[in-house]
Amino acid sequence: MKNRINSISIIIMMVSGIVLSSCKDDFLNTKPLGEVEGGTTWKDAALSEAFVTGIYGGLGAGGFNEEMLASASDESLFTHSGRGFNRVNESSITDDDLAWFNRQDLYRYDRMYGRIRACNIALMNLEKPAFDDPIMASRLKGEALFLRAYYYHQLVRLFGGVPLIDKPYETGSADYTVARNTFEESVNFIIKDLDAAAVLLQGKNTGQGRASRDAALAIKSRILLYAASDLHDMPTAKSKSGIISSFAKPELLGYVSGNRTARWTAAKAAAKAVLDLPYGYKLNLSSPASSAEGSANYLSIAMGGGSAAPGIDKSASNELIFGRYFIIIKEEGAQRMGRNLGPNGYHNWAGSTPVQNLVDDYEMMDGTKFDWTDPAKVKDIYTNRDPRFKATFLYDGADWKPRTSNVAGIDPFNQIQTGVYEVGTFGAAKTFNGLDARQSSIENWNGSWTGYYFRKFIDPDPAIVDRDHKQFIPWPFFRYTEAVFNYAEACIELGEEAEARTWLNKIRFRAGMPAITETGLALKNRYRNERRVEMVYEEQRFYDARRWMIAPTTLGNKAVIIKVQGKLKPGKTVAIYKRSDNDYNYTYTPEVTGLENRSWNDKMYFLPMSRAEIGRNNKLIQNPGY
Repeated sequence: MKNRINSISIIIMMVSGIVLSSCKDDFLNTKPLGEVEGGTTWKDAALSEAFVTGIYGGLGAGGFNEEMLASASDESLFTHSGRGFNRVNESSITDDDLAWFNRQDLYRYDRMYGRIRACNIALMNLEKPAFDDPIMASRLKGEALFLRAYYYHQLVRLFGGVPLIDKPYETGSADYTVARNTFEESVNFIIKDLDAAAVLLQGKNTGQGRASRDAALAIKSRILLYAASDLHDMPTAKSKSGIISSFAKPELLGYVSGNRTARWTAAKAAAKAVLDLPYGYKLNLSSPASSAEGSANYLSIAMGGGSAAPGIDKSASNELIFGRYFIIIKEEGAQRMGRNLGPNGYHNWAGSTPVQNLVDDYEMMDGTKFDWTDPAKVKDIYTNRDPRFKATFLYDGADWKPRTSNVAGIDPFNQIQTGVYEVGTFGAAKTFNGLDARQSSIENWNGSWTGYYFRKFIDPDPAIVDRDHKQFIPWPFFRYTEAVFNYAEACIELGEEAEARTWLNKIRFRAGMPAITETGLALKNRYRNERRVEMVYEEQRFYDARRWMIAPTTLGNKAVIIKVQGKLKPGKTVAIYKRSDNDYNYTYTPEVTGLENRSWNDKMYFLPMSRAEIGRNNKLIQNPGY
């Protein structure tokens, strides 16, 4: 199937030049060699499929980018200046400058509407297909409906209710301006498209990376969960935000009437429909896996079947319901995530790096919270932590890949070095900056400011030199575990706490963590932390903190980094540094970084309609606070 999709991509460049409207008086009776007439496209099954395949281009590389959405949340800090993350995190974006959000197609209002228009063109032409393959026509229509729903769901969770366009505008229309639909109308539109797509795609083999019945059910689960959340229940949102309370058009942001219990019930049912599908990985354990198994399980899931490294279980790819896959013949930045995010001591770029705020939310192995006031826990802050910790972060002393030949002599032990250490003889030692520290002797311009690097989503195969070689880890647009969380959250909100704990403990047992036993508010908070840790870097936190309306105390917190220092113990001599509790006393000091002055303003619950869009469409109503 992947080969078929790749061959189709050869003619996408031709189809992208489709003439969507014809001219009565042709200047020349010739056709450009690189273009295909619109009428010709829809008479040919392969060209029609190529057109629909092209619409997937709006998904980009998923979340695989040096500039990850995680750095617009309390998950990570962007290392390099000038990309607009500080404007986002300091709540200083405006309708004239959306800062980092203007850099990525999947967050840009205009680019998503461009893809929606392509969906509408496909749906119009596939209504009565001109080619003789009804099964393919039905499948392509289902894919176009799914993609339209996906782009609208992305718009809605960024902007609230948006104009709902279900047909392509042509030249000569009397009026191109359209008012925003309400949030409720927008959600209903998305659900209608997803339901229709699920029916059309039932039993169709679309292949990896394409829409499917199951993917439609999964996105339905997500949008219904969002619809039931605090941010989109206007009585709740108004009680928590003065900016939202004073907004004259609250129906654009959420539900102003109706039964919220009914919305949670719908979210629960949609999530359960996904749970009943044959997906998931090791969620049938009756007790916690060992610590080593928990780390291996999580790392296998993160690899999505795309790594040949020892110990990676390829069957974990069954977690993915909808993903973005990568092929060897194409050169894409997403295949260089090791280079984009990896340590500078390996000649990588350290684009987005984890913050201590996130690290602190990883529990101890016994399920208790990490606590900076507990001497036993701060003696070595990386020991005895949730097994997912080691599969998510590269931290000081973590084992990693072989160093490049020009560095191997300085670090033959292949351990991450983000601290400052003494080397030599106690009492006469010299200070040594770690090879992966910001002040590294290898590349001090690409070093992490935070003291951490990503491990999740970076192929651990030692044969892959991150700066030189490609990796083929798929991006998880939606994995089965998200549906588990969606179901558990709805159950908690409906008072079905035992059912919620049952499903949450399936995730925790797989990770090697003990069962959750809390009730009430404690259970809700434990659930939210579990979702934060399990789904980290999967573009969940940015939206979760907003829809739960906890952003002031999470996203608004100053970014904290870690300073690591290793001092030789009396009588010790070390010629080449290696992490050693026998030779060194280590101290860990959390500090607030001055790189960003993170603060929260409630206007950031929604992105602004850009001034340019309002200039083109004067019926658009601006979101509150802008």
